[in-house]
Amino acid sequence: MKSSMLTGRAIGTVLIVVALVATLAALVMPSKWFEGNRATALARAGWQDDGRGTWKSKYGPLTPMDRDFIRKVRSAGLWEGPAGRSAQERGTTESVRIAGDHLVDGHEELDKRAIACSRAMNVSLPNQPTGSQRKYLNDMDTSSGKDFDKIFVAHTRKQHGVVFGLVGLVRDQTRNSMVRSLATRANTIVLDHITVLEDTGLVKFEELNDVK
Repeated sequence: MKSSMLTGRAIGTVLIVVALVATLAALVMPSKWFEGNRATALARAGWQDDGRGTWKSKYGPLTPMDRDFIRKVRSAGLWEGPAGRSAQERGTTESVRIAGDHLVDGHEELDKRAIACSRAMNVSLPNQPTGSQRKYLNDMDTSSGKDFDKIFVAHTRKQHGVVFGLVGLVRDQTRNSMVRSLATRANTIVLDHITVLEDTGLVKFEELNDVK
């Protein structure tokens, strides 16, 4: 009986020691060991850290997430504006042409707002579509008729869904009044774009999670 009790206490002691060692190890491990997990978390949140910390501005603190959001608004317009113009000219249905109208008008406004933010707070902006964005445009350029309609809707609806989550995150967390204004307007415009794209009847909802 006593032997059994001693064995139980010994096991309990070992478990406590193991827990203490694990806790101490977590405290003294270099933070760089967790950078991979942090990068993964940021990517899942839809933004990238430029590593330059938080800046002061007259509109409030400007965080890495704020800056990345401004850049992503600009980047979206660099390909979605041209995509919208293609839909205006080449869409085979009225609903696709209407979606094109909305993309052109919406991104013209957001582009101006993003540029205003960049100038006011010295944030660098992209001036060319990314490799993926160029591929989306090329897919549209090399298609025609009904195939064009489907490809236009597939690419633009997927990417609007991706950015919509970031818009909400920034609108909720930013402490910068100029970024908050951009996010508020982007929320309205992106939701409008999602709606008109879905109104085409060409969205394949089962494929929306397969973002490339």
